[in-house]
Amino acid sequence: MVYILLAPGFEEMEALVPADLLRRAGLEVALTTVGPALVPGGHNITVQADLTLDQVTLKAGDMVVLPGGGIGVENLSACPGVESLVRRAAADELVWLAAICAAPTLLARWGLLTGKKAVCYPGLEDQLTGAISQQGVSLVQDGKVITAQGPGAAFDFGFYLVKTLAGAAREQEVRHGTYYR
Repeated sequence: MVYILLAPGFEEMEALVPADLLRRAGLEVALTTVGPALVPGGHNITVQADLTLDQVTLKAGDMVVLPGGGIGVENLSACPGVESLVRRAAADELVWLAAICAAPTLLARWGLLTGKKAVCYPGLEDQLTGAISQQGVSLVQDGKVITAQGPGAAFDFGFYLVKTLAGAAREQEVRHGTYYR
């Protein structure tokens, strides 16, 4: 299962593009709210969540995805259950962790990027405390942690998650089916 965490103010592209591509690949995706079932995005697109945070049960092969959006990330940070879930995912070598835009700064704040290569929304690199900030790339994987830059990287991020969880052949099928280069 892929759990995409939603908090009010989340960046819609960074949550919904990966969710769509992962589902096209046949993977189970749960849009997971930290609050009410209807979650307003940062650009006034309201999304109906599939699950609440307390319904998440991590198992081998699962992935936790944190979309960005400045307000959304602060709202994720304000929810104690998010940090707990993310820490459990990071501690489990069989669970993946992915964050895009401003969300990698949360991972850094919680000490989960120390010594790891990472990227984030341009201009926030100073908040990647302890991480090895990468330049000139929009996405990076270090171990079981995947980070990406921002809305413009949403498709590359989504396809990379598909490749990670379903393999390169399935990623190519989804790329072909969506006419993505």
